[in-house]
Amino acid sequence: QVQLVESGGGLVQPGGSLRLSCAASGNTKNIHGMGWYRQSPEKQRELVTFAPFNGFSPKYADFAKGRFTISRDSTKSAVNLEMNSLKPEDTAVYYCNAAVRVLDDEMDYWGKGTLVAVSS
Repeated sequence: QVQLVESGGGLVQPGGSLRLSCAASGNTKNIHGMGWYRQSPEKQRELVTFAPFNGFSPKYADFAKGRFTISRDSTKSAVNLEMNSLKPEDTAVYYCNAAVRVLDDEMDYWGKGTLVAVSS
């Protein structure tokens, strides 16, 4: 089992910045990547960014490119998401994701989510 705890959400004005953090605990040795998804009332949950732990470059959704940056704390299973130039349409609950592989089984673990609200 893997537990994920997010922090850093809140209310920000358009054009502002926020930093989200996610720390994994429990059986973290089989995590092969971590990332962020988001969900707003009008949409299904969608990928924001995902960082594989094998050294490959992170993947970003088109809306995140150039504005959002994921980083990993290599000393532990934790990732941060720096969000700049925030727009009202970025308002959503942001969920941390950990991708776990055990032999041939793939599992996803999720945090409880943190609300990001972009409004003036």
